[in-house]
Amino acid sequence: MSLVLRTVNNLEVADLDPRTLPVIKRVDLLVKALNGAESTNEALARCEDGEAMLDVLLGASAKLGLGLTREDLMTTPPIRDWIWWKEKEALITIGETKPRYKQDDPATKSNASGSRSFLGLFRF
Repeated sequence: MSLVLRTVNNLEVADLDPRTLPVIKRVDLLVKALNGAESTNEALARCEDGEAMLDVLLGASAKLGLGLTREDLMTTPPIRDWIWWKEKEALITIGETKPRYKQDDPATKSNASGSRSFLGLFRF
């Protein structure tokens, strides 16, 4: 492992080079960095397929200096699972086919008449 020593407030501090960590740890650091990264998350949401997601994630990895490869991302959970789900449809959808975050938004309510549906099958 590569350590870089520096002095902070008269104390020797060791900085660990993230590229020397195991892949699972580097992916974990990437996932934690994505939490709250609004522009990166929006870019991921706009991706058409898994390959486009990989491009965005590789860019984020490069900015963080993690040294992850396309193969690392394609084989390591949870990112492997995100890519898989990006290219799939849900097996079953309960309710309307709108994403959950849009179901409660009054601006996107297409159901202005007040009728409700049960499992997307019955209107009452």
